[in-house]
Amino acid sequence: MLYTLIIIVHVFICFLMIGAILLQSGKGAEIGASFGGSSQTVFGSRGPANFLSKLTVAVAAIFMVTSLSLAILAKQRNFSSTVIDMQPKNEPTAPLAAPPAQPSGDSHPPGETPAAGH
Repeated sequence: MLYTLIIIVHVFICFLMIGAILLQSGKGAEIGASFGGSSQTVFGSRGPANFLSKLTVAVAAIFMVTSLSLAILAKQRNFSSTVIDMQPKNEPTAPLAAPPAQPSGDSHPPGETPAAGH
């Protein structure tokens, strides 16, 4: 139950983080221009942080916490992760089938044909 709830929160946080990152404008031009000399501020005209960047940091922190908790819970769960692990280990293997028994009466060794006038 807890594992499923954390997965749902984790997926929601993933979509929220993708949206927050895609809504932000690129800052590469301002930083690059500061080394070229046209702009005097490293962070541009908007300042060091606005709402979207603070939201991104908060969502990224929640993402890391849910990722860590999912990893810990997945290690504690007992389930088979591969097809080989799914085979039950407690069942004994079936013995090899014995060849059919020959009748004890008029039997002949293999490869020898019975005589017609016995």
